[in-house]
Amino acid sequence: MKGSDGKFVQNIIKTLQSVLPVKDNIPLHEPEFSGREWEYVKDCLDSGWVSSVGAYVNRFERMLCDYTSSPYAVAAVNGTSALHICLLLAGVKAGDEVLVPALTFVATANAVTYCRAIPHFADAEERTLGLDPFKLNDYLHEVGELRGGVCRNRLTGRPIRAVAPMHTFGHPVDLDPLQEVCERYHLVMVEDAAESLGSLYKGRHTGTRGLLSSLSFNGNKTITTGGGGAILTNSASMAKLAKHITTQAKTPHRWEFNHDMVGYNYRLPNINAALGCAQLEQLPGFIEKKRNLAKRYQKAFRTIKGVRFYSEPDFARSNYWLNVLILDEEYAAERDDLLESANKTGIMTRPLWTLMHKLDMYKDCPRMDLSVAEDLESRVINIPSSSCLGEQHDR
Repeated sequence: MKGSDGKFVQNIIKTLQSVLPVKDNIPLHEPEFSGREWEYVKDCLDSGWVSSVGAYVNRFERMLCDYTSSPYAVAAVNGTSALHICLLLAGVKAGDEVLVPALTFVATANAVTYCRAIPHFADAEERTLGLDPFKLNDYLHEVGELRGGVCRNRLTGRPIRAVAPMHTFGHPVDLDPLQEVCERYHLVMVEDAAESLGSLYKGRHTGTRGLLSSLSFNGNKTITTGGGGAILTNSASMAKLAKHITTQAKTPHRWEFNHDMVGYNYRLPNINAALGCAQLEQLPGFIEKKRNLAKRYQKAFRTIKGVRFYSEPDFARSNYWLNVLILDEEYAAERDDLLESANKTGIMTRPLWTLMHKLDMYKDCPRMDLSVAEDLESRVINIPSSSCLGEQHDR
């Protein structure tokens, strides 16, 4: 077996070291606080408005709209809650099926389950690392049928209500052909854009093509609010309903507590939004540094045999949230040794998430052939991607 003498692994580690600064431990992704974070958070504390109502929440939502060109943004407590609300507003009901990639973080499937719906797992394509719209189209031709304007799964009889593509590691899914699939089979598209703030598909920000989409601002994302997320939509009525349902569906009144539907305690606190405002001000610089880091990785790995650095699709401008190495098939068996050696060296690396259909709670869910996702699972690792690593440094 090629590489079994350890030379392949050591060659990759040396190449990583040639790009990264000399440090004892380099995390996979860490936040950068170099703007007005202290000032805004202190102002929030001084005002006393630290919970789910306050000026910074409104400001953060406006800034998200300005940056993404989405007409409406509704801040939420995290990306999973944002996706949950997106699916509810998209009409996903108990007993429905929602097409989601098998290659995703578990939150995508969990949000479907919160709606008491069933995740239906779709395959990935290596070109984008995201959901394969062409393979999905062929699959739905076999198992889907339109009855009364609703796509139903011939095998289960259940409605297939929506599709939730996830932009893996910030790289956009090929949305045009996916939109055609949605129109052909009467599916609602809800983008899981948790990882892709700052990424463009054909010049348009991700999360603005579907009826609704979700963002995440977890501590390891391109910007962070500590914990947080947002709903993007082009519908004024849906934005209004999203804001209502995420604040326990409380009807406006000076002192009475009336609620007109089941709601959720999902609104982003003002203190987190204050942090987010300072982070958003720096986002263009973060993206520039992350793309610079990706270019250095790409150059360094260009001549390394047995591995390639994953680069954005030609229709995209990616944020490179997490950088990716893909091992050649004949070196797939070296993946775990590479992970072990790199982390032991102080360079944090990790494999793909466990594919959704391999998790106990989702192993019996419907799924198409997932051979591409399974192949990628065996060959992909993430490497350090913090924006600060994109700054020039001396070795």
